[in-house]
Amino acid sequence: MAAIYAQPAAANYFNTPSHAPQKQRGYRLCDQCGAVEQPSGTRFRLCGGCMTTQYCSQECQKMHWSSHKQICQHTAGQIATAKQPGAPDETLVKNLRKFVSSHSSLLGWAGFQALQLKRIPSNVRQNALLIELRYNPSASDALRRFTIKGTHIVPRTYVTDNDPLVGADIQRREDRCRRSGGIGTAVILIQCGDISQVMPVEIDAPGKISWDSRDDWSDVLRHFVDSGRIDFKPISTTPRGIVYG
Repeated sequence: MAAIYAQPAAANYFNTPSHAPQKQRGYRLCDQCGAVEQPSGTRFRLCGGCMTTQYCSQECQKMHWSSHKQICQHTAGQIATAKQPGAPDETLVKNLRKFVSSHSSLLGWAGFQALQLKRIPSNVRQNALLIELRYNPSASDALRRFTIKGTHIVPRTYVTDNDPLVGADIQRREDRCRRSGGIGTAVILIQCGDISQVMPVEIDAPGKISWDSRDDWSDVLRHFVDSGRIDFKPISTTPRGIVYG
């Protein structure tokens, strides 16, 4: 029997934006010093090579290069492969990365709920959330080029063992998260055809997160993605709780 909730999962669930919403900014970590990005503060720098790692300043980015170089060049190489004749559509690769960045708050929340991390924190080490997308490149609205095809809970090793460098990077983030008192790094894999992107989400201790456990997370995910909305605002968030590496 489906659960019945007294309130929607998002504060603005029933809203229909009358204009294009501003991109939501999650709480990102500087990969060098560990500083947490604040929505009202200075925007963190994005590594131009891998397009995934964040830094609070150019100085931190330079200091971290010797450690980041290997995974950065590996990720950048995957992007370059998409530009070769006969390879997957380069535009799809770029749009998928934009999709993940635009929906980071929603995807992080869905991963937290799908893995039941409030009730069973140990799941963070066992499972991962796989989100399959459909791509419609002819959609006039850029925010509606992707829709949800399906969601699956898969063994975390499905991601970490498939690419040892990515697995090592996730483990590094996990170790950092636990040192700061968190439970570890949730792994979310967003996939469209043969193209995929791994989204690691560092999770604070459940006691610091005031989100309720929601079993309707997949419906909420579809609601916002399929309607082209990037303004997801979960109810009862703490100042931190999940951070995007």
